[in-house]
Amino acid sequence: MQESKTLINTSLKRADALDTLRGFAILAMVFSGTIRYKILPAWMYHAQEPPPTHNFNSQIAGLTWVDLVFPLFLFAMGAAIPLALSRRFTQGWSITRIILYILKRGLMLGAFAIILKHLEPFTINQNPTQATWYVALLGFVLLFLIFGRWSILGKWSKYGVWLNLGGLIAAIALISHFQYGGKGFLLERSDPILIVLANMAVFGSLVWLLTRSNLLLRLGLMGSLIALQLSATSDSWIKNFWTASSVKIFNYDLNYSWIFQFYYLKYLFIIIPGTIIGDLLLNWIQRNTQSSDIPDKQHLENYRSKQRLWLIILSMLMICLVLLVGLQARWLWQTTFLSAAICAASWFLFAQPETDVDYLLTQYYQWGVYWLFLGLFFEPFQGGIHKDPSTYSYYFVTSAIAIFILIIFTILIDIFSFKKWLNILISNGQNPMIAYVAFGNFVWPILQISGLEDVVIANTTTPVMGVIKGILYTLPIALLTSFFTRHKLFWKT
Repeated sequence: MQESKTLINTSLKRADALDTLRGFAILAMVFSGTIRYKILPAWMYHAQEPPPTHNFNSQIAGLTWVDLVFPLFLFAMGAAIPLALSRRFTQGWSITRIILYILKRGLMLGAFAIILKHLEPFTINQNPTQATWYVALLGFVLLFLIFGRWSILGKWSKYGVWLNLGGLIAAIALISHFQYGGKGFLLERSDPILIVLANMAVFGSLVWLLTRSNLLLRLGLMGSLIALQLSATSDSWIKNFWTASSVKIFNYDLNYSWIFQFYYLKYLFIIIPGTIIGDLLLNWIQRNTQSSDIPDKQHLENYRSKQRLWLIILSMLMICLVLLVGLQARWLWQTTFLSAAICAASWFLFAQPETDVDYLLTQYYQWGVYWLFLGLFFEPFQGGIHKDPSTYSYYFVTSAIAIFILIIFTILIDIFSFKKWLNILISNGQNPMIAYVAFGNFVWPILQISGLEDVVIANTTTPVMGVIKGILYTLPIALLTSFFTRHKLFWKT
């Protein structure tokens, strides 16, 4: 029993770098959605939605930082799976109970996606009125009631389930009041990002559960998935299977496309690399007590060691910058060559790990290099790197970038102890769904009701002001989410 307690406490502490990555991803997602359109350079938007029209063009290949935010979040989700499920094994959960927990989590995320979409202002009314914005604010409150974990209530927390139930009943009553263009409530009306997350929470967890002691099998499943995906492009039973959206039960076609489609499984190409990193992190946790892995004072004061770590951070930033600039500008062989040169030079920085955390970073780096060049070698295939329709190059290159960023955060937090400087990212990473919802159903309605939105738009006419607009909109969300996290007000999804 004591061993279980130690593992749980250590897991929470040692996941700070991973929480930082998740918080970075969710706030970058908010920022990218709040910057001013049309007036910024193309690399400030999705590569396939360039200014000034921002019309989607599936033929455009490239990679911008905006294209990174979703795969960074997916990768963090994958890396968290071994930590979350192994903790339940430690607590004595059976396989059956863990599978039921996985399915429950998927259904919770699916329900969240559907309820949220029905409460978004532009879903309620394509031409929002003042009343629409007030309803959107009410929607934020109802989501809080439905999905909130009420441990803050102390000895009364056991009654929190009644708040969840009351919020759900109120949301159902509110949603049933609206006609949504004459179609009413629809299961198919849902947030697409959250539906993908729901599927990845289920299938990513099941893959890890099946292969938690067999890495080769996990990699083999990726190969099978590639085979299915490629074969689905040709007329065959595989294509029929892959594109199916319903199943016949007693002469009735049961449609399941509202919650699951086979092509969602493509995002396992990001989730599975994440689980591999999560396994490494979990093994590190299990090898160390809460204090024994922290480099001693003498090590931290060693100039050569500190210099090496700062050089690692610099090299990781350089690789990420080279990839973003080179792939967006379509300098393909130059990008591959320069990436190889930086990786080769960086290899010497990881060659002689001095502590256990150094060894962890070396393992991270080796996997990052592997996924990077797998992605770069795939780049000419499928018409170049694309976010949508997503390509193999996209999955593997973004997974590598996620690992390189995680290396940076691990050094800053677990070696240099810069946790307090990154705490706002950590707290947002621990409570990401609040940050995800807060703009559309909290900050934006307040801006519209108060009239500040019109003032901001009128004064956002230059590229600099376009960026400042995004910062001014994102910062309150980050602070709000951090406030809720500090006060133990989490959303359970």
